[in-house]
Amino acid sequence: MFDKEIEFSAHEDYFALKEDYPIPVKLNIPEWYKKLDHTILNKTVKGCMPFLDTLTSGYLLKMPQDFYIRHNVDVKNEKGENFKDSFQTFGLHGQSQTLYAKSVNLNSGFDNHPLIQIEGSPFIEKNKNLPLYKILNPWKIKTPKGYSCLFISPLNNSDDRFSIIPGIVDTDTFINEVNFPIIINGDKYPVLETTIKKGTPYVQIIPFKRDSWRMTLKLRKQKEIQNSRLFYELKLLNTYKDRYWNKKSWK
Repeated sequence: MFDKEIEFSAHEDYFALKEDYPIPVKLNIPEWYKKLDHTILNKTVKGCMPFLDTLTSGYLLKMPQDFYIRHNVDVKNEKGENFKDSFQTFGLHGQSQTLYAKSVNLNSGFDNHPLIQIEGSPFIEKNKNLPLYKILNPWKIKTPKGYSCLFISPLNNSDDRFSIIPGIVDTDTFINEVNFPIIINGDKYPVLETTIKKGTPYVQIIPFKRDSWRMTLKLRKQKEIQNSRLFYELKLLNTYKDRYWNKKSWK
């Protein structure tokens, strides 16, 4: 029984392509994880339900087109001037970007923010002080009243070349597409020339209900701590899964 619905809508020109639609993130579980064995003698992360929940919770957005990045590469332009960075897009099926500029929210596929907007943040250093590019997402996202969405790079399964800056949007009231500033992984790739291919997963969306919370602090009694330790010393294979975990459904 599903009593909550998240809606993805896009302009007919893009929707009609029937490509790179949002999907439940559980359809993108990495192959290395699928190949793991989990036994009483060889316990692996495959038996860790909190880890599995990161791979299966929510929905996935994919790159709407190819994005070519030349990041911190020292080259010369047509005038013989040195420059170190560029970010270009290729049209859908080779068509001109201008066809989609307004109707599909693919205005050359990207936009950027001035660095002063994140001055002093760790993103500046990681991005090697180069422009902060923003992917323009063609999908408008709508959730039921009282529900927001957490937008993050795919948990435990992200592309090692870049990540989005995480954010939370009240998608029950916001009327436009949510776009995503990205950070190049300059820690691993101080120089990078690559193409992020169309269809590459890049955003995980986790809807949640907005609630008001209050924090309290409480001491744990020694007997309670000892009992919990004794329980885990039984060396059961799937303790958390069998006793505490709740199955979630995402379709």
